[in-house]
Amino acid sequence: MKRLSALLAALLLLVLAAPCFARPVLSPAHLDDTIVVKLPNQAIMTLFVKNRQQLRELRAYKLDSLMILLDNYIAQAETAGKGSKSEQVTMEFYPAKDQPGKQLPEQIRITMRGEDNAPRRGDKVEVSMGNLFGVKVEENADGNGSDRVSVHLGDSGNSDSLKLAKRAKNANRSNHSDFGIDLGLSVLTNRTAPQNQSFPNLRPGGSRYVSLNWHYLQRLGGTRSPLYLLTGPEVAFNNYMLEGNNRFRSLNGSTFVVPEPELNIEKSKLATTSVNLPLMALLNFRDANYKSTFRIGAGGFVGYRLGSRTKLKYEQDGRTRKDKDRGSYNLEDLQYGLQGTIGLRSITLFAKYNLNELFQDQPTSFQAQTLSFGISLTDFD
Repeated sequence: MKRLSALLAALLLLVLAAPCFARPVLSPAHLDDTIVVKLPNQAIMTLFVKNRQQLRELRAYKLDSLMILLDNYIAQAETAGKGSKSEQVTMEFYPAKDQPGKQLPEQIRITMRGEDNAPRRGDKVEVSMGNLFGVKVEENADGNGSDRVSVHLGDSGNSDSLKLAKRAKNANRSNHSDFGIDLGLSVLTNRTAPQNQSFPNLRPGGSRYVSLNWHYLQRLGGTRSPLYLLTGPEVAFNNYMLEGNNRFRSLNGSTFVVPEPELNIEKSKLATTSVNLPLMALLNFRDANYKSTFRIGAGGFVGYRLGSRTKLKYEQDGRTRKDKDRGSYNLEDLQYGLQGTIGLRSITLFAKYNLNELFQDQPTSFQAQTLSFGISLTDFD
């Protein structure tokens, strides 16, 4: 055990000087840098760090005080090991709890092997310095000088198992809710115009669609089933931006698109806000690590228009002017249609098609149906 104590002392004293002995080796995938130090007695010290800052933070621990503390605990463990008839004795100490307010390790675990077992097994000391630091010293005592010291800073290898367990727990939930955002474009289909008029074109990049979604997913068919029922409120914003010097006008219960040749129009749009309630069947398939790999869903929605307005931005007499007007613009209040989603890994696409006409049925009104599509920013894991 004296070799073990000396080895731990060398570890703590060399930890800050370790970069001088560094050489490149393979490190775990979840850590960025590795430092390997060979001590004069052929023992090996390995440090895995995520960044240099974690290595510097070791300086917060006073090495001389820590060594005195470890010597005391090692002596207690060694005495307990000699007096025990069992194959091994493990003792745990909690310095930070015993001396609150001081910069001390949270836990020190020492495992002592019986003398009869020493040739086959080694003694081991583990020092846990909070969530950030961990030191593990193991003496194999087999005569080949293969003592080993490992220092883990930041996430340890066990964190991958914890993450996997957390994903498994989330994947096996019978129901859950999440928040997502849909970002995309709106286009008009099945367009018709009053007699002697042509239907105006929309600016593709300016006719945007945004939806804020609070979805609730209920699993159907057991804990391992990939089938879910999705519902939950959505607040949707549709923008219809006209090309050229055209603007929306409402007159006598009808909506028109009229040209304004005397204006230098920069933007001319009709914006609507609605609240929708979808109902979709969703299949979400996962890999062996419980990560979503492929998903597809389809269903319908109903909604109601909350408000609408027009915005006109133009130049007149050398000045930039903005006209805003709120009104119904003969728009349909009731919304209903079909929607679907498809995703691969972290990318999810959506499409939504309104079966209702955009404007109320009037002989002099334009008519069209809205198709919205784009990408969903939603975590299906």
